[in-house]
Amino acid sequence: MDVMTRIETALAKALAHAELPGGPPLLSQAMHYAVFPRGARIRSRLCHAVAAACGEDTPGLTDAAAASIELLHCASLVHDDLPCFDNADMRRGKPSVHVAFGEPIAVLAGDALIVLSFETIARGALRAPRRLAPMIATLGRAAGTPLGISAGQAWESEPEIDLAHYQQAKTGALFSAATVLGAYAAGHVAEPWRALGELLGEAYQVADDLRDVVCTPEELGKPIGQDEHHGRPNAVQRLGLDGAIDRLNDLARAAAASIPDCRGARDLRSHILSETMRLLPKELATRAA
Repeated sequence: MDVMTRIETALAKALAHAELPGGPPLLSQAMHYAVFPRGARIRSRLCHAVAAACGEDTPGLTDAAAASIELLHCASLVHDDLPCFDNADMRRGKPSVHVAFGEPIAVLAGDALIVLSFETIARGALRAPRRLAPMIATLGRAAGTPLGISAGQAWESEPEIDLAHYQQAKTGALFSAATVLGAYAAGHVAEPWRALGELLGEAYQVADDLRDVVCTPEELGKPIGQDEHHGRPNAVQRLGLDGAIDRLNDLARAAAASIPDCRGARDLRSHILSETMRLLPKELATRAA
């Protein structure tokens, strides 16, 4: 199977456990709604790319790791859209979960997706149990505090935002986890891969800031101008349009250079550079070339 098929199959398998008879139907429906139809699956594809570069030897564990990262990401989107945070009514071109199912179910769906991410990686590690403990620890670090997505969301409620910590937690945490989990899934020394994830997380944040300023809601499938509306830091505000594009280019090159020695390093470098540029809005792509 190609990577996207593997990701979608693993996610469907994970969600099937939440949809077994006996549970509240609305909750399982909301969880499924939050995950499908698919988004770009950037973090889960990154997990697969690192595992492949390291010489993947347990495909089922890679699939589980990639699915767990995507489930965490989807949970963060459900919570981010809530009225108490961004109060966003659209996500991926359709009504956000709290609009479609109500706020109580949306809160619980996000929580349940976080729990499901841990269940998924635990089931995937049955054939490589020695890899499970560090993978669970990596997932926990990405989900919690001080530098996980929970901390990232919480920074928005602080009177003053520490920009570096905010961006590392809000965006970088899941990118770092994706690269580290990909290496662990392949039985590779994993910690040296964290820098790649951190750089790509910052690159994605810069690209997202550019899209928030340049794109239309129809192009993004969600509201625009959220950073300005909520008074949050934005790379375009700090660096200007051309400065933000230059920063994205610098981060892409630094990410490619940070890849540890492995059998697939050359192909992964090409993949990283091309994928980072794909994050840019089309009208800015020529300026970044």
